[in-house]
Amino acid sequence: MQAKGGWRSWILLACLWVSMGAALAGQGPTAMVSHTIDSIIDILRTQKAVPREQVWAQIGQIIDAHFDFRSMSQSVLATNWQAASKAEKRQFVEFFSQYLEDTYRTKIESYTNQRVEYGKETIKGSRATVETFIVTDANRIPVNYKLKNNDGEWFAYDVVIEGASLVNNYRNTFDAIVKSQGMEGLLKDLEARISRYRAAHPQNGGAPAAR
Repeated sequence: MQAKGGWRSWILLACLWVSMGAALAGQGPTAMVSHTIDSIIDILRTQKAVPREQVWAQIGQIIDAHFDFRSMSQSVLATNWQAASKAEKRQFVEFFSQYLEDTYRTKIESYTNQRVEYGKETIKGSRATVETFIVTDANRIPVNYKLKNNDGEWFAYDVVIEGASLVNNYRNTFDAIVKSQGMEGLLKDLEARISRYRAAHPQNGGAPAAR
């Protein structure tokens, strides 16, 4: 997925939304998506004068409390999930969530007032897809959110941008690492990615991942 031009940061903002949810018990998938996006945009629009750590703490609360990282991690690892030990599964969920948050943090903060339009909603049992479009002066980018119903609440577990699934992209990358280095190698690789990011962006705070 190659993002170019003024809407690049917004596409990456949409990617990070995979790691966000909203506590809207009884509400439909589209309502959840809309509420979450509106909440994040509101934080970015209204708190420009607030220290960035405080802003990110608010966004981080949404990320940590409401995204089903375990389901996403299981989808990303696919058959490797079944072969992993309980400790490896726990560490992968922890490291993968940290990695996503760190990777897209600066991109979220560069939001520049793009508009979101909503398309159709498809529900099949406990799974749903919500179509949205990121609209700029020159582009209309399709972004589909895949959601799962957990005890009456909808949580995102994948996002598909212009036909490219975030889960599938990571699955291919991580599967290659597991095949050559095992789960221990994948965990070390993720830990190293987190540490490199935080060393390169000390202004974003946070200590390197600890195992």
